[in-house]
Amino acid sequence: MASVLGLSGGIATGKSTVAGFLRALGASVIDADAIVHELQAPGAPLLDEIAEAFGPDLIDTEGRLDRNALGAIVFGDLTARRRLEAIVHPKVIATMADRVAGAQATDTPLIVLDIPLLFERSENGSSRGPTSSFDATVLVYAPEQVQIERLMNRDGCDREAALQRIRAQLPIENKKAMADIVIDNSGNLEETQHQTRMLFERFSARRS
Repeated sequence: MASVLGLSGGIATGKSTVAGFLRALGASVIDADAIVHELQAPGAPLLDEIAEAFGPDLIDTEGRLDRNALGAIVFGDLTARRRLEAIVHPKVIATMADRVAGAQATDTPLIVLDIPLLFERSENGSSRGPTSSFDATVLVYAPEQVQIERLMNRDGCDREAALQRIRAQLPIENKKAMADIVIDNSGNLEETQHQTRMLFERFSARRS
């Protein structure tokens, strides 16, 4: 049976890059954010729950969720963010569990659950994911100053805005202490790719 890894990171640390490397190596990557977008597609029942909790104005005339407006509501408000998580997370976890089961029925060499808030949920005492345990948790790491610089360059925001977004998450150093394995993405892509390949080879070789 394929090993199952929980993959996470911080904003602008390069988690999506590492997930892409793992996918290219042959891993089955199950993306929590992609599932959220599926569940929030026009006509999905989840939208009714979000509208009831945060207001019908978040849904446009074509039935689409205004994610920017929702983000503005929950980004700086912990209570609102926790309320949104209580609506969304159970459905995401159930969907991921179904996809893990589907992947385990194939000959995939490795299953990776890409979960942005993996360590936040662990710290809050929530389930670590849709399985009872992972074979390992993996953090894609870059120091906060690197996160700030990348975020400013990527999104054209100022330092204050970048810091606000970064500090809405669990500090990256806390996540680093919680992770079983750390991929340091503060250097060049070749170094990151090498670390990712070593990770893939280590866990895909553990299949029984």
